Amino acid sequence: MIKVGDTLPPATLMEFSEVEGNGCSIGPNAVDTTKASAGKTIALFALPGAFTPTCSAKHVPGYVASFSELQAAGVDEIWCVSVNDAFVMGAWARDQKTGTKVRMLADGSAAFTQATGLTLDLTSKGMGLRSNRYSMLIKDGKVANLNVEAPGKFEVSDAATMLVQAKA
Repeated sequence: MIKVGDTLPPATLMEFSEVEGNGCSIGPNAVDTTKASAGKTIALFALPGAFTPTCSAKHVPGYVASFSELQAAGVDEIWCVSVNDAFVMGAWARDQKTGTKVRMLADGSAAFTQATGLTLDLTSKGMGLRSNRYSMLIKDGKVANLNVEAPGKFEVSDAATMLVQAKA
């Protein structure tokens, strides 16, 4: 499993971007984790799935609401990663009104998730291989903080915890 001090695994995530004004989308566009995190401070949070209850009611809204505070604490970008396709992540971004505050990044084949060692097998619930719920603060491509949730919990990967870590 990835740990503090490790380099973010090289992977390609996919992103669907909205076109201002007409609700159409562009993409999906490839996001190279190595290039996209170079020289930046990234607040990354990952979760089991788009449109799922805790993810939609608490996890994403918390980061959207904390955007300005996280930026003031030195965070350049906020990334939400889920094992979904880019089209689902784009629809979820519209639903959650993430705008330019949170980049909704798809890990459709779970390649990034597997590379971090933070997989969650939800096959018995009909969801297949997913991401564990976690957050990490990344500085210039390296993991500065890692907060992995216990199964079924939402206590340490929230935006408030990330804000405390970004300010430290």
